[in-house]
Amino acid sequence: MHARVVAVAAAVVLGVAALLSPTSDARAGDVGETTVIAHRGASAYAPENTLASIDKAAQLGFSWVENDVQRTKDGELVVIHDDSLKRTTNVEQVFPGRAPWKVKDFTAAEIKRLDAGSWYSPAYTGTRVPTLKDYMRRIEHNHEKLLLEIKNPELYPGIEQQTLKLLGNEGWLDQKHLRRLIVQSFSADSIRTVHNLRPAITTAYLGSPTVTKLHEYARFTDLVNPSYAMLSMGYVSAVHSFDGPHGRPLRVFAWTVNDAATARRVAGYGVDGIITNKPDMVRTALRSN
Repeated sequence: MHARVVAVAAAVVLGVAALLSPTSDARAGDVGETTVIAHRGASAYAPENTLASIDKAAQLGFSWVENDVQRTKDGELVVIHDDSLKRTTNVEQVFPGRAPWKVKDFTAAEIKRLDAGSWYSPAYTGTRVPTLKDYMRRIEHNHEKLLLEIKNPELYPGIEQQTLKLLGNEGWLDQKHLRRLIVQSFSADSIRTVHNLRPAITTAYLGSPTVTKLHEYARFTDLVNPSYAMLSMGYVSAVHSFDGPHGRPLRVFAWTVNDAATARRVAGYGVDGIITNKPDMVRTALRSN
C-alpha cells in the first residue's frame, strides 16, 4: 500500500491523468462520460428540495437529482437543506416566537403548514417541505435516480438506520433500485455507518481527503465528491487510482458548478459527474466543449 500511495502522490505532482470510466449504465442527462446531477432538484428553476424541483429536473431530461435529508422533532424524515427553516419557508410568520426555527424543534405536522415556495417565486406559493417518503414516491413516479445526502447527522442520532429503513420500506434497497441510489454525507462516520449497515449501497463522501488518506476512505466509500474549487486533474487521477469497497475505481462528482466555463474546465479534469443548479446549462456547455 505504501508504494501505491507514493505512486499516487507522484501522479498528483506531475498532473498525470489516468482517467477511468464510471459505471456503465446509461443515464438521461449524461454528456459523454460525465453525469449531470440536478442539485436539490433543478433548483435554479424551482424551489430547492421540493417536489416541484425534481419534476422540473425530469422535464429538462435529467434523471439524477440530489437532495438533503433531516429529521423533525417527532422523528419524521424531511427533505430540506438548512438545519433552520428560516431561509426557505415562511416559518417566521407562522411561528414568530420560536427562533431560531431549527428543523429538529418542529413536528412534521407543523412543518407541513409552512410555505416552502413563495420565497422563491409567487408562482410556487403553497409548495410544501416534502417528507422523504413522499419525495421517494415522486422520484419513483418520475423514474429518477437519487444522490441522497444525510445532512447534519450529528444532530440526529440514528438517522442512518432510519433512512435505510425508509428506503427499504419504499422498495429502494433491491438490486434494481440500488443502481439508482447513492447515499452521501460530509460526515465520514455517517457514510461508514451506511456502508457497514448496507454494504451493497453505493456511498459517497463529500469533501477532499488528502491523497495519503484516500486508501482509508476507499474502504467504505465509492465516490469522493469535492467542491469544484478544490479540484485538479492530478487529484481526480489520484482518486481514480483507488478501488472502492465494491472493487470499482473511486469516482468523483464535483459540486456546485453553475457556469459554462467552470463546467468545461472541471469536465476536463476527468470528473465522473457534475452537480449543478443549472443542469441544462452544464449539459449544453459540455456538448459544445
